Amino acid sequence: MGKEKLMKQKSTKMISRRGFLGRSAAAMAGLTIIPSHAVSGLGHRAPGDKLNIAAVGIGGMGRNNIANVAKTENITALCDVDWSGQTLKVFDSYPAAKRYKDYRIMLDQQKDIDAVIVATSDHTHAIISMEAMRHGKHVFTQKPLTHTVYEAKALAKAAKEFKVATQMGNQGQAADGPRRLREMIWDGVIGPVREVHVWTDRPNNGLFRIYWPQGVQRPAGTAAAPDYLDWDVFVGPSPMRPYNPAYHPFKWRGWWDFGTGALGDIGCHSLDPIFRALKLKYPVSVQAVSTLVNKETYPSGSIVRYEFPARGDMPPVSLTWYDGGLRPMLIPELEPGMKMGEGGTLYVGDKGKILNDVILPSSLRNSYKAPAPSIPSSPGHEEEWILACKGGDPAGSDFEWAGPLTETVLLGNIAIRNEVKEKLGGQVMLWDPVKFSFPDMPEADQFLHCEYRKGWSL
Repeated sequence: MGKEKLMKQKSTKMISRRGFLGRSAAAMAGLTIIPSHAVSGLGHRAPGDKLNIAAVGIGGMGRNNIANVAKTENITALCDVDWSGQTLKVFDSYPAAKRYKDYRIMLDQQKDIDAVIVATSDHTHAIISMEAMRHGKHVFTQKPLTHTVYEAKALAKAAKEFKVATQMGNQGQAADGPRRLREMIWDGVIGPVREVHVWTDRPNNGLFRIYWPQGVQRPAGTAAAPDYLDWDVFVGPSPMRPYNPAYHPFKWRGWWDFGTGALGDIGCHSLDPIFRALKLKYPVSVQAVSTLVNKETYPSGSIVRYEFPARGDMPPVSLTWYDGGLRPMLIPELEPGMKMGEGGTLYVGDKGKILNDVILPSSLRNSYKAPAPSIPSSPGHEEEWILACKGGDPAGSDFEWAGPLTETVLLGNIAIRNEVKEKLGGQVMLWDPVKFSFPDMPEADQFLHCEYRKGWSL
């Protein structure tokens, strides 16, 4: 199959892993997603004009995104595969909005939609976002932007060619704290930064609970899907499997076929300020260690290390990720009562360290005078997107930014794959973002994307 067939957007023929490997570099270099007749755009709207916004996936984080945009805009359509619990409450909160279970029907039938919020399970982020952009809609997609590395690159390119306003749902980027941290690091408070450590307890929830299970096998037996759930649409592009409450609601995050694990859940939040402060984009290598991992779910804990090259006057830097309760050892600069915490970030520079937002040691903190704030505050995460939809500046985490960030996050998940773990014990995975491949471990390239179930395509 040639490159043209690979990228033909209306095709329902699926991409095989073997075929993808053979042409991933060429496909990403010459990616053509949008036919010229489809690029119409919505034009510029006056700031006072209200957008008609639809949302797909409304029972979880989506309901918060909807509430934030509903302060100023119209909610005109709501879509979810699960018509129970929180979904019904959201339906009741916006009685004028039309209701759907299948986003494809919504986009084909309802012509008054200007913009779409996508807050579904990770494995359907890309196909829904792409279809919305193909219909000329602005798109807000929850983190992580996509399920695969390839999808992240494809969405970033599509958003640019469609000329639509986009935003990924990593709302922390709109806060002032990361902006002040960025200014201090650029001011040289701790000198050149050569190491960063970032950790989360996810999927754990404290010492004795979990948010969702990882490191488990597929449940035995089958169960009938409840009447309120469209299981076929939920499974979407992933291989079909029998319904089981082990997958939905919310527990989908720990399964390879549906979620992106702890790294996908938190990485686009906690790595974002690091990428901005240290001007990072693509790593040159990635390696990982983990607890036992299988082909069904992510491991219960992992450590992933990315190496980044020098950038301008900034030296090479190692970025190490920890999840599942794993974290760096205590640092000697900790002061009485100070803890590393269940989640946090540690910058290690030549002159000192920053633990979350605290400069260490105290002697450096007490002697340092922070520069006057220079990075403007954000009007709000969803507000950035709304303004961009109406012709304003691009949102802070638009797909041009969020695509490469998500690519790097998801490269870490490839490094913990069961299929490459044994070989990784003896070597580091080099990454070539231009050729879009692992030059020293080509067998890992198959995990840059996945084969979609028949009837589903990007």
